[in-house]
Amino acid sequence: MALELVPLSYRLGAQVLGVDLTQPLPDETIAGIRRAFLERDGLLLFRGQQISRAQHIAFSRRFGELDTHDVVPKDRHPEHHELLIVANKPVVDGQENDQAIGVTWHSDLVSSLRPALGSLLRAVQMPPAGGDTMFANMHAAYDALSPAMRDMIGGLHCIYRRERKGGSAEWQATHRQLNPPVAQPVVRVHPETGRRALYIGQTALCFEGMTIAESRPLMDYLVRHATQPQFVYRHRWQTHDLLMWDNRCTMHLALGDYDRSKLRHLERTTVMGTPSGHVSTLPAELVDSAVPATM
Repeated sequence: MALELVPLSYRLGAQVLGVDLTQPLPDETIAGIRRAFLERDGLLLFRGQQISRAQHIAFSRRFGELDTHDVVPKDRHPEHHELLIVANKPVVDGQENDQAIGVTWHSDLVSSLRPALGSLLRAVQMPPAGGDTMFANMHAAYDALSPAMRDMIGGLHCIYRRERKGGSAEWQATHRQLNPPVAQPVVRVHPETGRRALYIGQTALCFEGMTIAESRPLMDYLVRHATQPQFVYRHRWQTHDLLMWDNRCTMHLALGDYDRSKLRHLERTTVMGTPSGHVSTLPAELVDSAVPATM
């Protein structure tokens, strides 16, 4: 039986109707979801799915090996390590203890040598209004570049480094040793479709072999280009939404457009992708600097 799909936007995404994730799905349904995932440029919405954590994990596992989030143990569920908790800490009595997560344009696990294939994010509790997430179609953004620009960026790599705040100097040193800087290609070929996509975000530090000053104008341009309205979908969350996206050809941004005294709680599984990039060396100006964390 063919899946019933309703487009979420012109450029990317579809809502999948008639699928109940509380029930085991036959292989042919999973195959249909995979096809839709690729055809709709890597963004699928399953609405009204009142599933358990175990069911969330089981469904996600149908698409590949799941990350257990060992590099961010404080952020994962204590019993279900496949689940990353994406939640703010509500501001109480004006105290700024909010934890902002994912507030820059990025792709998940971009600072890893095995970045994420897919992410499946489930809305557990949402504020009365706001807390939206933006998605950019990086296939469409690449296709819209001029041939000369595509040629210029074709061999470039961006350097990323995973950082976590807090901890002793010894802990920070160990963390950096376990998470060396990684250089990822700026243009990435999708391993399943063969299509090219921009693979860059605001967490990029610089181009490999260049200084920050040399890199920043072009990196900023590419992010601005990719996040123009014609390439972007804005998702307005409802409780029990499950949103599935392809990190190989989209990037996303969590908006802080909600009352920070209210809880915004989501939980994410991460499907591991194929190896990409290589360990790199930071330029001298970045060796001792801190950069935003990416999840």
